[in-house]
Amino acid sequence: MTTIYYDKQADLERLRGRKVAVIGYGSQGHAHSLNLKESGLDVRVGLYPGSKSWAKAEAAGLRVKTVREAAAESDIIMILTPDIGQGKIYREEIAPTMKPGKTLMFAHGFSIRFGQVVPPKDIDVSMIAPKAPGHRVREVYVQGGGTPALLAVYQDASGHAKEDALAYAKGLGCTRAGVIETTFAEETETDLFGEQAVLCGGVSALVKAGFETLVEAGYQPEIAYFECMHELKLIVDLFYQGGLNYMRYSVSDTAEHGDYYAGSKLVTDETRAVMRQLLADIRSGAYAEEWIEENQKGRPWFNAKRAEDANLQIEKVGRELRRMMPWLNPKEVIPGQGGA
Repeated sequence: MTTIYYDKQADLERLRGRKVAVIGYGSQGHAHSLNLKESGLDVRVGLYPGSKSWAKAEAAGLRVKTVREAAAESDIIMILTPDIGQGKIYREEIAPTMKPGKTLMFAHGFSIRFGQVVPPKDIDVSMIAPKAPGHRVREVYVQGGGTPALLAVYQDASGHAKEDALAYAKGLGCTRAGVIETTFAEETETDLFGEQAVLCGGVSALVKAGFETLVEAGYQPEIAYFECMHELKLIVDLFYQGGLNYMRYSVSDTAEHGDYYAGSKLVTDETRAVMRQLLADIRSGAYAEEWIEENQKGRPWFNAKRAEDANLQIEKVGRELRRMMPWLNPKEVIPGQGGA
């Protein structure tokens, strides 16, 4: 049975008088620090000296210290830097400051699940993982709402790790929407699988393959772009609002028939076997080992794939079409040239 917690089950007073360090000021970091501060908590941001985010955080009215300084003076330390670098930051800057009774928190379980961070046994280790990008966590909080989140406890040295994590979630506004209890392993493994098999890997590959099939058959690239990428947002929005049935209710009968007719031809038993292997590699740690090793080598394969896909025809065509539609608030990100 799924356990979901709301505002009434969370007591923000548990964190009053306790110092909170948010390590990192990226997408999640800025949302966590600002939401917690506006919920009345004592927050400081931990960054490395010379960080470009230092001035941004100070301009937002936050206190900024080095990672070690912020961790040393805080009771609760939330690490919100990229997964792969967390182990190094923890070992070099945070671990020397850890004392019995402190709490170490995460918004994703990767570092704990795959042993990149090994905390001492006399501290609480927990996770609050908002199920939304940081800008959305912030935006919805300001509007008086909240985004759903996941909660997990890895170590409960104090006997109150869950209660404190729920208080943190309330400070973010997440208990307004609901916080689902899970484990570090479940959150990490399902998150990685979803990214690889569906949300990023699966969708990206399907969009590219559909576009290339139409162009190879002689259709205009612009038409192929609209059919295989642009209109995807319309379908995803329907999923988001009412699931598969609402999408099928909203589209034409021909589109619904195409769903039933073609879906199983694309996602075959072979595709499902690949999905099962992806999940097996995630659960065994093989994927994590490969990704960690890739980073240790300087990301040669990753950087090559990023550059390759940046120059795909669908990206070039899409960039030009989006410039014709300013109401989309189009974004351009070209590896090596920054974003706009």
